[in-house]
Amino acid sequence: MKRRLSIKLKLTLWFTGFMTLLAALCLGIILLVSDSVSRRETENILSLSIRSNIAEVTLKDGTLNLSSDFQFYVNDAYMLIYNKNKSLLTGQAPPSFPVETVLENGVTKFIYSDGDRYCVTDFWIPSGWNDGVWLRGVLKTPDGTQIIDRVFAVFFIILPFFIFSAALGGYLIAKRTLNPISHITEVAGKISEGQDLTQRIRLPDGRDEVSRLSSAFDHMFARLEKSFEAEKQFTSDASHELRTPTAVILAQCSFAKKHADSPEEYAEAIDVIERQAKKMSLLIGRLLDMTRLDLGTQKIRRETVDLSEMARVLCEEQDTGVKNISIHRKIEDKISIQADPLLLSRVITNLLDNARQYGKENGNIFLTLTSESDKAVLQVRDDGIGIAPEHQEKIWQRFYQVNPSRGTDAGLGLGLAMIRQIVQLHGGTISLQSKPGEGSCFTVSLPLK
Repeated sequence: MKRRLSIKLKLTLWFTGFMTLLAALCLGIILLVSDSVSRRETENILSLSIRSNIAEVTLKDGTLNLSSDFQFYVNDAYMLIYNKNKSLLTGQAPPSFPVETVLENGVTKFIYSDGDRYCVTDFWIPSGWNDGVWLRGVLKTPDGTQIIDRVFAVFFIILPFFIFSAALGGYLIAKRTLNPISHITEVAGKISEGQDLTQRIRLPDGRDEVSRLSSAFDHMFARLEKSFEAEKQFTSDASHELRTPTAVILAQCSFAKKHADSPEEYAEAIDVIERQAKKMSLLIGRLLDMTRLDLGTQKIRRETVDLSEMARVLCEEQDTGVKNISIHRKIEDKISIQADPLLLSRVITNLLDNARQYGKENGNIFLTLTSESDKAVLQVRDDGIGIAPEHQEKIWQRFYQVNPSRGTDAGLGLGLAMIRQIVQLHGGTISLQSKPGEGSCFTVSLPLK
């Protein structure tokens, strides 16, 4: 099986190769421009040197006169003087320079002789109409081959250190960059192997991508831990809730087989079984609804809902006279919101059911709906038994019941949990105010826009 290179090694090799290529490119550019720069610089030096001597040369009555400021050797340049017949009068040429080189007025050229390169500039200094002298400047300069040899010599001395520094720097950068990712992989592996969701990566805070990735993983692990804990608690509670009706059904079946002798006794056993089966069916249906909302498989179908009209209709439907409880309503007109009408009706219905269940005989339920600033505020208040302070934070938990009895009128302990879930999905809030013996008031706040 072909072994793949690690990302760290790939980054190091790529960085080293790139820096080597960059160095080679720089070498090529240096070689291209160095000879041109050298030639231009030589021409400038020679031009300045020879021009500084032109004024110091005169010819009078055929006699050459040189002032005391005339220099035969200036800035490494040799000065030669020729007569009009192009014969050398004075001055010493560099070794191997061909003194018979053709004189050309105002022309700068390069002459090669015996492997040496010379820059030559000639000027004609006239004296009268037919007489004058030639002033020649000669400057020896390294040729292209010598420049290239020097550049290569310097380059190959520096190149190994350059490549080594590039490789070392690339490796350290890759290591520093990828070490947090290795740590993330290690922690994720430990969590996967040991199923310990309490572990966290906990990299130092930063603004780079790896720090944000670490924070995202920590947040994900926290949510997974919370989800698994909720699932464990949910499974335990659901098992307990289903165990009771299942046990009742089995007990009734066993009793009917052994002791029922008349149709009435069989009918009674069937009634008990039917009630418990309906309770199980209701429980399973509620659990499925809440699970779909948790997982997002049940989408919120938002539309414009006339909350005022919905509240009136539901109050009329729920005013059944059970326990002689009366429903009183005070509803502001034309309050509309964007919401799922089915889920929103479930909120109002469950609140009214809850108020009736825990209300007192011949009691009252008060429903008010008003608009405040940018919110619609719905309140459902009863004058029933109320809720003790120690229970008020727990009533939102699934399966929690203030009265743990399992009578025929006992609820499932899912209504308030579902109400809060639906309200939060709509961007709203729900709160409770209650005093034992005086009643409870649930307040739902939903955004108007």
